[in-house]
Amino acid sequence: MPQTLQRFTSGIEGLDQIMGGGFVADSTYIIHGHPGSGKTILGNQIAFHRASQGDTVLYVTLLAESHERLFAFLSTLNFFDPPRLGQRINYVSAFSIMDNEGLDGVIRLLRREIPRQGATLLVLDGLLNAREKAASAFDMKKFIAELQSNAVFTNCTALLLTSARFEESSPEYTMVDGIIELREEELGVRSIRRLRVRKSRGSSALSGLHQYEIRQAGLVTYPRLESVSGATYPADDPTSERTSSGIAEVDRLLGGGLPSGSTTLLIGPSGVGKTSWGLHYLTPDSPEPALHFGFYESPQRLQLKASALGRDLSGLRAQGSLWIEWRSPVERLVDAVAIDLLAIVEKRGIKRLFLDGLQALENSITTPRRFGAFLSVLFNELRARGVTTLATLEMGDLFDTTPHLSSPDTLSIADNIVLMRLVERDGRIHRVFSVVKVRDSAFDPVLHDFEITDHGIRIYNRLLGRAFTPSFSVPNDDPV
Repeated sequence: MPQTLQRFTSGIEGLDQIMGGGFVADSTYIIHGHPGSGKTILGNQIAFHRASQGDTVLYVTLLAESHERLFAFLSTLNFFDPPRLGQRINYVSAFSIMDNEGLDGVIRLLRREIPRQGATLLVLDGLLNAREKAASAFDMKKFIAELQSNAVFTNCTALLLTSARFEESSPEYTMVDGIIELREEELGVRSIRRLRVRKSRGSSALSGLHQYEIRQAGLVTYPRLESVSGATYPADDPTSERTSSGIAEVDRLLGGGLPSGSTTLLIGPSGVGKTSWGLHYLTPDSPEPALHFGFYESPQRLQLKASALGRDLSGLRAQGSLWIEWRSPVERLVDAVAIDLLAIVEKRGIKRLFLDGLQALENSITTPRRFGAFLSVLFNELRARGVTTLATLEMGDLFDTTPHLSSPDTLSIADNIVLMRLVERDGRIHRVFSVVKVRDSAFDPVLHDFEITDHGIRIYNRLLGRAFTPSFSVPNDDPV
């Protein structure tokens, strides 16, 4: 019968999730990355968390840097708790011992200090210096083996921090139980931090690259959405119920409104009225909790726009039936945004979501072809929570009819599609729209004019006088 391995948490929620529930107790891990990648912050953050849980931590440095200098830098981070020093966390410098007595001297120090202090976690910072001190690969292998055996014998988990890059055949790689790699990549003018579990013995870790940040709270990790939810999201519960779009005429065109739990794309150029449509969706006569999650309209500007349309946001917000969340579109980590959005939906019990600005999410994707898979998982997560989603997607040009997408799957992911356009007719610019797709439902595909007035959106049953065919392909295998 399979055994359940004992684990301990790092206090970094995303990292514990990536590690399959935390670090395996009494195991040895290497955390490596180039200088500045956050190894020392990560090691100390875990140390202070374990100390807060009642464990005793031994932090051994093989670096020439003094502990006072280390504490000065750590004091700027929220997790640093000076009263723990000398009580639950003990810092020992082994640099001079290694310099004078070699690696054998370091092992003797660990054999003495781990049981003396009753440490259940050992953090060894500066494994690269130990590697340089070793006379041969065999000496390094012996050092790792003795360190491991001593940790296991004393029921102590060991984290070894290093900036060394090593081959898979190296002693460090082959002997330890797990390896976590921290890296920083330059993408144009941006710099992205990524984490990867390269080895996890006896444990199922989330594969691939995951983004992380170094913030005031310390190191914050964001598991890649597809790896967390892609194959495990709960099954949705299809329903024949409808959710109002907020515009009665549009509800009739859609056959009674938006299918509840579905995802609808509003596709159109800047200025055509996508956000105005979304404001109608957020303010129908419905008690269901609603959320505006956007990137280009601050809450103040959104409030002003809604007032110009005769829509009351302040009253709904005061009643607790509408929430407005704004995120800057600049230098966002897309997995962080998704985790944040899903947490708000869960906490507030959101049933109607207006996601304004999918292009901001797409621009945050560092691997463009990933966007289709990411969006599919995000929409499935929302659908599984019973959320009816209206999302906007920008066209590149004012009079274009083709959305510019890095992933061609985006259109097929959506349940419903509404195409909005600006057209020139009789010396004036007109706004027109047509329903292009409603999954599993009949709908009216006729092109209609609409106007944005101080009393809201007005729909006209007036045709342009010529046939309209969208210039992008829409899957037609769904019954309509």
